Amino acid sequence: MQGSLQTIIETVRNYKGLLRKRPIKEIQEKLGITAQYGNQLPNYGEDTAVIPWRDGYLLLAADGMMTGLLVNEPYAAGKASVMVTVNDIYAMGGKPIGMVNVMASGDDEQRAKIVEGIAKGCHKLKVPMLGGHLHPDAAVDHPSLSVAILGHAQNLLRSHLAQPGDELVLALDLSGQAGCRSVQSWDANSGKTADELLYRLAALPVIADRKLCQAAKDISNAGILGTTSIMLENSGQGGLIDLTSIPCPDGLALKDWLLCFQSFGFILSVNPRHTPAVMDVFSERHIIAAVIGKVIEEPVVRVKADTESGVLFDFNHEVITGITCPRSG
Repeated sequence: MQGSLQTIIETVRNYKGLLRKRPIKEIQEKLGITAQYGNQLPNYGEDTAVIPWRDGYLLLAADGMMTGLLVNEPYAAGKASVMVTVNDIYAMGGKPIGMVNVMASGDDEQRAKIVEGIAKGCHKLKVPMLGGHLHPDAAVDHPSLSVAILGHAQNLLRSHLAQPGDELVLALDLSGQAGCRSVQSWDANSGKTADELLYRLAALPVIADRKLCQAAKDISNAGILGTTSIMLENSGQGGLIDLTSIPCPDGLALKDWLLCFQSFGFILSVNPRHTPAVMDVFSERHIIAAVIGKVIEEPVVRVKADTESGVLFDFNHEVITGITCPRSG
C-alpha cells in the first residue's frame, strides 16, 4: 500500500482544487483589518461571515463559478452556484434566507442556460434569488457568475473550533453519480426531491441546535482530505486520518473519490461523547457517516492505510490557506 498511499498524498497535495486556496492568505491579511468597522465574530476560515443579530446570527457568504465550468457547462454552473452557497449556510448550522447574483454573459444562449440552471437550483433547494446585476456584453469565452447568500442560525458550527481528542466524522451521500465534466465532482442531488434535499441538509442545524458539535465544514473543491486539512489548519491543530475508514462508492477509485467536490458532504469535529448522537442524526436521514480519524494537538496531518502511514501536511512549515486561529496561551 505504501506506493498507493504515497500516490494519494502527492495527488492531494498537488490537486488544483487545493492549490487555488493559497492566495487567500495574502488577501485576508490585506482586507481582514477592515473587520474593525463591524460587529461580526472573528473569521478564521469560516464558510460564512457571522454577524450577531437579535437572538441569533446572520450568515453572509459569496462564491464564484470557475470560468471553464461556465463555458463548458453553463447550465450545471448556474445550478452549482446555488448549491455551493446554500451548503455554506448549512455548514455553519444555519438556514438560507435569500441570494443575489452578479452575472456577465453577452451570449443569449449561454446566458439562458446559466439562468435556467440558477432557477433549477433555487427550486430544488427552495431558496429565493432576490436580485442581482447583469453585464450583457462579456465575450462568450469570458463569462462570470458570482452568488451571495444571506442566512440565519440560532447556534453555530465554526471552521476553527476543532479540539484535540475530537473525532473526525465524515458525512456523505453515496447514492449519486459523477457530476460535472469540467470539475471532479459527485452529484448526489439529481433524482431527489426538494423535500429530500432539505431534510438531508437540516441535519447540520439540528446538530448545532442540540450542541452536539462546534466545528464543521462542507467538502469543497479541495476534496475530502483537503477540506478536512483546511479545518484542522483553521483550528491550529493536526489530525490522524485512516483512509480505510472513508466510505467510497462502488466502482470509484479512492484516489479519485478523495478529490471530488461533494454536492452533499460535510466533515465535523466531534467530542467522542457526542459522536453516537451525531451519527444518529445522520442515520435517520439516510446519510452515510463514519469516524475517519481524530484531532491531535501537533499541527501535522497524517494519513494511514493498514500498516502504512505518511504526512499529508505539516503546518509547522507549510500552509494551505494560511488562516489559523491563535492558540490560547
